[in-house]
Amino acid sequence: MEKLWMTPPTGERLLRFVGDTVRFTLHAPGPDAGFQARLRTNLGRAALLREEIILSKFKKLPLAGASWRDLPLHWSDGAWTLTLPLAEVGFFQAKAYAIDPRGFQHWPDGPDLGVSIHPDAYRTANTIYCAFPRMFGVTRTLVTTHHEPRDAQLRALDKQGYTVIPPSGKLRDLIQQFPHIFDTLGCRILHLLPVNPTPTTFAKFGRFGSPYACQDLLLVDPALVEFDQRTTGVDQFCELTTAAHQRGGRVFLDLVINHTGWGAPLQELHPEWYLRDAKRNFVSPGAWSVVWEDLVELEHTHAELWEHLAEVFLTWCRRGVDGFRCDAGYKVPLPAWQYITARVRQEFPNAVFLLEGLGGAWETTEQLLNDGGLQWAYSELFQNYTGTQVAGYLDYALRQSTRLGVYIHYSETHDNLRLAERGRAWSLLRNRLCALTSVSGGFGFTGGVEWLATERVNVHSCRGLSWGSTDNLLAELGTLNRLLAEHPCFFDGAKLTRLSAPDSPVFALRRDSAEGKDSVLVLVNTDTEHTQSVTLDASAGAPNSSSAKLTTDLLGGASPKLRESPGGHLTFSLEPAACHCLSAHAQPQGLSGDAYRRARAQAAWATTAMAHVMPSEAMPHCDWR
Repeated sequence: MEKLWMTPPTGERLLRFVGDTVRFTLHAPGPDAGFQARLRTNLGRAALLREEIILSKFKKLPLAGASWRDLPLHWSDGAWTLTLPLAEVGFFQAKAYAIDPRGFQHWPDGPDLGVSIHPDAYRTANTIYCAFPRMFGVTRTLVTTHHEPRDAQLRALDKQGYTVIPPSGKLRDLIQQFPHIFDTLGCRILHLLPVNPTPTTFAKFGRFGSPYACQDLLLVDPALVEFDQRTTGVDQFCELTTAAHQRGGRVFLDLVINHTGWGAPLQELHPEWYLRDAKRNFVSPGAWSVVWEDLVELEHTHAELWEHLAEVFLTWCRRGVDGFRCDAGYKVPLPAWQYITARVRQEFPNAVFLLEGLGGAWETTEQLLNDGGLQWAYSELFQNYTGTQVAGYLDYALRQSTRLGVYIHYSETHDNLRLAERGRAWSLLRNRLCALTSVSGGFGFTGGVEWLATERVNVHSCRGLSWGSTDNLLAELGTLNRLLAEHPCFFDGAKLTRLSAPDSPVFALRRDSAEGKDSVLVLVNTDTEHTQSVTLDASAGAPNSSSAKLTTDLLGGASPKLRESPGGHLTFSLEPAACHCLSAHAQPQGLSGDAYRRARAQAAWATTAMAHVMPSEAMPHCDWR
């Protein structure tokens, strides 16, 4: 018999959203030869799949496979086909096979196809503002918090064994800045560094202690709470999530489940859940040859620990958290993440898990993004600088963002030096590069970037944000975020094609909207000191047009110099650190902005509703519109 093959191909990974459909095709002998065809899959069986995962962790049994089912394929136009609606969040698998007249099964070569389904609400505009609540008090407006006379006094007290912790910014201080974050800047997701209690005396590092040395995963640090005799810390945290939701925003919380601080209640009550060395000493975690001695590492061989951690995630979801940054998530084993994400999605299916996999192997990130139930991951674009580095990394990250999960381009994280230390031009270049190469608008930056703050964030301290600086990037970042939120070329399903050579100092990226009505050309000169040129074929422009028609820069500046050669090639000349987003039209031609999101939400609702009332194989094949 001829070799069977399937589309989408076996072994491939797909990223889709609730409300989408996926069409399976098996190329095999037809009914005239006495054949039938089936699709073996667990798509549409999310509840059963989650239950299997949860039970298997405690009964020490392999997954039973009860979530799998066989659906009939239909013969059409010389192949077996079936279109399935995607109505549930999660990671699923599928593979088609043929049945010959004797009843024998014939399978295409290769492993199962994997489909990761994300919530409909995260198709677009995933712009993230990372905030360290401690820094939103009186130090917010300072360029530096270093005051020699005061510091000398504090050091003298330190030598005498006193613990001196200065006032901290409060959650309510951060709420006061929501008009700035959500309206002026146009961010949609507020990413909070950990809000849990930090060490005060026992194994405290720095003046304040690190929030990553968490004392209790369920509590709010009293230092972040305004004492009013009326509300608790949890109440005031819920004030924050409610205020964000009222502005159409979402809140992601940084949760640390690889380690705690020394002397945490969890360590006192369950020392058996912590890692020890051969001498029975507790172990501190580390990365990049650095050991974080204020932390003590958990040992994730205990399913009871996973159960405790799952309840932690669920508790914060009940307090209004929409998603989680999973600190050092690559250090937590796959089975633990499978259990935690399954538990959370039983009650909050739209919760998003953002993997902080920096320092871990790329293969670990890839596995956790699908099999582990996580959906997003930190991009490493922020540490790639030259044209060659940028092109090489983006070739990888952009491909993975359409297969496994969205790689979020943070221009700057709290772990890195401030971009503004190298000047305004460098900060603007890096923010524009990260935004314009994002997938589904997955772009983030740390509070203070907009004010060109130069003082590095220190989680053991409380630094300034240069808040209110007259030299700032407010307008430029607002333009970027609005572009990501409004233009179809930055929505889900957009096709991204690198046009520049791998070693070109100018990175050229063509973006075509999924609808096919809009195209933009992104040009970025990664060289901050010299003017650079890039030569492209005339077909680099919009469909059925030339790049010469791309005369509107959607970033609001002047278009780069352009020279057209007789052979139909176009040479763009870019000033040092220049970025452009060129379009043939000042306004999108296809469905855009809130109109697109509203239509997609309606389609997702309809798809989900129909999936509950009719068999999956009976769903009609139609365009989402």
